[in-house]
Amino acid sequence: MASIFTRIINGELPGHFVWRDDVAVAIMTIAPVRPGHCLVIPVEEVDHWDDVPADINAHLLDVAGKVAKAQKKVYSPQRVGVMVAGLEVPHTHYHLVPIDQIADLDFALQQPASPEVLAAEAAKLRAALVELGYRDSAA
Repeated sequence: MASIFTRIINGELPGHFVWRDDVAVAIMTIAPVRPGHCLVIPVEEVDHWDDVPADINAHLLDVAGKVAKAQKKVYSPQRVGVMVAGLEVPHTHYHLVPIDQIADLDFALQQPASPEVLAAEAAKLRAALVELGYRDSAA
């Protein structure tokens, strides 16, 4: 059975895309711990992050770096935290969270966000990616 992320990538479920290419996507999470919290996900469904092929993992980190630069531009955090928890969905994904302190990475802070809020946040990040010179990959 396809993961929820595969279903979003394939257009079977709605998603708010920040980045999309043949190898990876970045989408807004539906329950962010902070504004701008998004996920970088390989298109190929791999359960455990340590089983992701090296070339795909390198691409995921490259995309994560680009999205983090956009998050810094939009939200002005002290840092962009990166976390791989791996328990929620059996499909590797990196959490990218604009943070000002380590406590900002607490998943107990998750709050559901409306589709309108997620769409607006995704649009801000896509615009920042374009301003930073990255192609508009989520279009």
